[in-house]
Amino acid sequence: MRIPKWSVVGLVLTVTMPLSMLASCDRVGVSDGEEVTGKTDGQYIYSEPGLEKYDPPIELTFVRETSDDLDNLIKTFQGETLEDNRWTRLYEQVLGIQIKYDWTAKGTLYNQKLGVALASGNLPDVVRVDADQLRQLSNAGLIQDLTEAYEKYAAPFTKEILGQEGSGPFEAATVDGKLMGIPETSSSIEGAQYIWIRTDWLDRLGLQPPQTMNDLLNISKAFTENDPDRNGKNDTLGLPVTQYLWDPVMGLSAFMAGYDAFPNIWIRDPSGKLVYGAVQPEVKTALKALQDMYRNGEIDEEFMFKDGIKAKAELTAGKYGMMYGEQWGSFVVQGNHEQDPEARWQAFPIVSATGKPAKVPLRFATHQFLAVRKGFQHPEAIVKLFNLHLEKNWGATAEYEIYYSTPYPAWQLSPVTPYPALKNLDAYYQIEEARRTGNPNVLKDEARSIQKNIEAYLTRGNPSGWGWERTYGPSGAFSILDRYKRNNQLLYESFVGAPTDTMIEKQSILDSLTMDTFTNIILGHPIDEFDRFVEEWHRLGGDKMTAEVNEWYSNKQKD
Repeated sequence: MRIPKWSVVGLVLTVTMPLSMLASCDRVGVSDGEEVTGKTDGQYIYSEPGLEKYDPPIELTFVRETSDDLDNLIKTFQGETLEDNRWTRLYEQVLGIQIKYDWTAKGTLYNQKLGVALASGNLPDVVRVDADQLRQLSNAGLIQDLTEAYEKYAAPFTKEILGQEGSGPFEAATVDGKLMGIPETSSSIEGAQYIWIRTDWLDRLGLQPPQTMNDLLNISKAFTENDPDRNGKNDTLGLPVTQYLWDPVMGLSAFMAGYDAFPNIWIRDPSGKLVYGAVQPEVKTALKALQDMYRNGEIDEEFMFKDGIKAKAELTAGKYGMMYGEQWGSFVVQGNHEQDPEARWQAFPIVSATGKPAKVPLRFATHQFLAVRKGFQHPEAIVKLFNLHLEKNWGATAEYEIYYSTPYPAWQLSPVTPYPALKNLDAYYQIEEARRTGNPNVLKDEARSIQKNIEAYLTRGNPSGWGWERTYGPSGAFSILDRYKRNNQLLYESFVGAPTDTMIEKQSILDSLTMDTFTNIILGHPIDEFDRFVEEWHRLGGDKMTAEVNEWYSNKQKD
């Protein structure tokens, strides 16, 4: 399980996974200088093109963003550095690829240096970029077409794993019919949100879990006004909100979905055309509900100044008994449970105003691509790194506890970090099958480690397993995700192509306009400001962007 980087608000939540699994003795592995060759489990041949070794070795240069967290992680692995570690040694030993970094930097400095490098064309052999940067580099003729390299060298297992997100990541990396970057696919389905609620507060106030948005609003009001912590003080609120309204935890996208409003994704309208959710009339209804909550004191009066770190601190202190958030929200609310063992948090499905099953918005999640500079003689090398990284973590020769989690996240030592988009949901299904059948042998590496954490909590009261149980337990978040999936409630974003010309030029302006307008309306500005916002959004580039998106969509339908 990976906990996403909460980069927008500067919060990074890192949850390591205690593992004590031993590698299966019948797997062919890499250790102590032993070279991997030959057939493995009848599935994999290391001499296939995607894993052939360069002889003599080649050098592959990157640039890399580092952090204090990464520095501290490396210190836990004695005798290993960023350029000389288990992954770089594996890549050189198996593939004949020597990993080098032209430079490294942290945070803002990294972004500044990368911007200068991209603008000047002074690129490493491989560079990680976002979709806008990928298109700009392609338009400037600075990177290579990787279509042939991927088709020829991507292992079947790699194609299977990167295909778990559908064709979207590759469409986003395709410019003028050419694959200009290899997507590090992320998991859209992991963006599904839930309502995390303190059930002890519900019980104390005689309330039931919400079935409709009206129920949820009543809970928010009761949590604000009825002293749910019974301390005789007016010190609790209904719903935590951060300054970035679309945060994956304590954001408002799933709240708005309760009104059939999907303000940060492209959706299909009744006519079959693509439209941007932020300018649809349902958003106005959702904003009015939030404005009323703010006016009633159910939302922090200074939310517009608070990032995720500050909001989480207040939740941990017991100020809130409800929040919207993704499956890893269990680890956010765990701080409150540790401070107050009587705090019983549980995930519930998001609800709608009508009481019908709510559509659960899923933003297109893949935003990072590996591009290869023009002129580099071995563009297939990046594909080979993907092949080996996926194989050693999830393939037939996987050594999960060495290369993925030790229990520390060893996967972060690698310059490329692809992963199966459905791995966490698959782990839940394995855990659920083991619970149902009583057969622990169905558990693979990651599922086995998660189940150990859950058992440590259930049988020995180990607090570190509490969040895992809240996510992977019988009534945890993933049980709800399974329900979302079976009920056809998942609403995937409809536009997954490369950024259009207008997006590159105008998207940041339109996003700022959206955020400012919505925040001001919640704070009490006239609700009709939404109508003026819609007009302004279209005038400032939204009309043109919508036309470009529908041209892409029309062409896709013809394919």
